[in-house]
Amino acid sequence: MLSKKTIYLAQPRGFCAGVERAILIVEEALKKYGAPVYVRHEIIHNAYVVKDFESRGVVFINQLDKVPKGAILIFSAHGVSKAVRYEADDRQFQVFDATCPLVAKVHAEVVSLRERGYQIIMIGHRGHPEVEGTMGQVDSSIHLIEHVSDVEQLTFDKDELLAYVTQTTLSVDETQEITAALIKKYPQIHAPKRQDICYATQNRQDAVKAMIPHVDMVVVVGSQNSSNSKRLQELASSFQVPAYLVDDPNQIKADWFKSVKNIGVTAGASAPESLTSKIIEAINTRYRATVVPMPGIEETISFSLPKGLLQAA
Repeated sequence: MLSKKTIYLAQPRGFCAGVERAILIVEEALKKYGAPVYVRHEIIHNAYVVKDFESRGVVFINQLDKVPKGAILIFSAHGVSKAVRYEADDRQFQVFDATCPLVAKVHAEVVSLRERGYQIIMIGHRGHPEVEGTMGQVDSSIHLIEHVSDVEQLTFDKDELLAYVTQTTLSVDETQEITAALIKKYPQIHAPKRQDICYATQNRQDAVKAMIPHVDMVVVVGSQNSSNSKRLQELASSFQVPAYLVDDPNQIKADWFKSVKNIGVTAGASAPESLTSKIIEAINTRYRATVVPMPGIEETISFSLPKGLLQAA
């Protein structure tokens, strides 16, 4: 006889407003112009979504020389450097920008700070497309740090104009530790008016924290290259709760559930609800699980589409 289990479903979870906007931009471009539509980098970091779009004629590229002159090109939700924008203009692409407005806010902040003479410290993960896009807004005077230990290596003068910005999808706790170290070393450092960590990252992490006392393990729906999804896995693990990151029902393993009664399920901001449903269904093929939605914040934020796609929408 199958053991009875309970699935606690985090709220909020899954798509944020920036991801929903990016997905809709690709959908509307396909509807208005037909395939192929080219997207620089993955539109969002989710293998399930990318595979679906590829089956419908979306071509994901990293180099613009792979795109025919005059083609429809979409910038991903992570944003791009100014050099990429200039190249796209030179190649005469019809561009739609799916950069998350909260990432674009950080871009504008970096440009403004540099114009005012600041040396800028960016807190983020090396190689992440959002970090590359943000650092590419200025030609110089921006310095990447990833860990608290990196603060010790900084050699700015005490009276130098300094400011910091952050990658939007970092762990709140991790960022606070680094910013505290920065402020201690450079008390004059300019901080953002508001935290650059996006509302969705904060809300999903808070939802995991609220769920932890009720569960024996956590399944995070999201891809390995999704920064915010990996932070959710790391957060659950920091409470000594086993946590697994999956983006395909076939990745579910029976061994995870042997001595487990209560299962937490959440999803990163780039994971669609349809995939979360399939993951829950995969668990239920083995166990008669009762799904209990957790209370949580109801997100109502939305972002408008680019002007060229509003009519199609």
